Amino acid sequence: MAPTSPVSHADVLAARELLRGVARQTPLEHSRSLSERVGGAVHLKCENLQRAGSFKIRGAYTRMSRLDDAAKQRGVVAASAGNHAQGVALAAQLLGIASTVFMPTGAPIPKLLATRGYGARVELFGDSVDAALVQARRFAEQTGAVLIHPFDHPDIVAGQGTVGLEILDQCPQVRTIVVSTGGGGLLGGIAAAVKATHPHVRVVGVQAAQAAAYPGSLAAGHPVALTSMSTMADGIAVGRPGAVPYALVRALVDDVTTVDEDTLARALLFLLERAKLVVEPAGAAGVAALLESPQAFPAPVVVVLSGGNIDPLLMLRVLRHGMAAAGRYLQFRLLMPDRPGSLAAVLAVLARADANVLEVEHVRTGVELHLDEVEIGLQLETKGPEHCDSVLAALRAAGYPLRFH
Repeated sequence: MAPTSPVSHADVLAARELLRGVARQTPLEHSRSLSERVGGAVHLKCENLQRAGSFKIRGAYTRMSRLDDAAKQRGVVAASAGNHAQGVALAAQLLGIASTVFMPTGAPIPKLLATRGYGARVELFGDSVDAALVQARRFAEQTGAVLIHPFDHPDIVAGQGTVGLEILDQCPQVRTIVVSTGGGGLLGGIAAAVKATHPHVRVVGVQAAQAAAYPGSLAAGHPVALTSMSTMADGIAVGRPGAVPYALVRALVDDVTTVDEDTLARALLFLLERAKLVVEPAGAAGVAALLESPQAFPAPVVVVLSGGNIDPLLMLRVLRHGMAAAGRYLQFRLLMPDRPGSLAAVLAVLARADANVLEVEHVRTGVELHLDEVEIGLQLETKGPEHCDSVLAALRAAGYPLRFH
């Protein structure tokens, strides 16, 4: 590692000592299903089971424990959509420091309530983490509170890097580490921890395609801000890389790739069904990358599940989306005569095809409908793409015209 690196291997080792008895050493779980896809061992580093539900306590506690007494008396302020907020609030509670957290107005309610539950004063501001961060900086200037940045500080990055040290202890033979990436604190920290002693290990970052600041920034040679973002993975929706993690990512990380929203949803569903793990969309980005391109990651692979703090309502929507993306939902409309028994006949065809009907909608009035016709909208639960095809074939064979708009 270059002498000018903002975070060294020694910094990460020192952070590990600070975190003893504070951060949990989270389990490393083998995934047989992912291993079969990749053609070699795949393990899941379960930071979703960390205190406060994500890796963020590592960096927040490292940063705050090093404040002098005067700074601790002034308190701390942070901006976050949820995970960093909870990490700061918990670290402040453990250290006896007053904390204020600015969260976007659309922050998930469970994350907001959990942050308050750890003792932080929560203020809602703006519609993004970037807007909340501007307000947090203003608050720091006005009150003297110390800003605890989500990712752009050497102590934060060093603390997050302790995940990498644990991976090396738990899986010494690892060849690839896959990391969900937003601002880059976790990715840069893991790279600093790993590359100094294991330079052959590939470290790969994964971003949501609709909130991917790193690919363009790396191509430009400096951090570049996105003009817009739109992703379910709010935990990695960061518009501009931080200077500290960017320097590490550029120097040490082998690749940064992206995944789309459908693949994120499928990864969330996969983790729930196959691994029995509750993970938020941001935390599932690494698994999404393996599902999309399993041959791109030399095994043994360790995928970091960075967080598990998900709003149950969002989980419901994402799981439905994931099931649709996996061919487990089928939605269509069909025309039939408007007379008794017509719907029962359709349902009988579906029953023989072993399709589970979730929703039925009747439309009797429309410019394209004749007086004796009715349009039926159906939503079905199926067993996968091949089952979808067989259900549609059965309906067509029975003479039903199908619509998919």
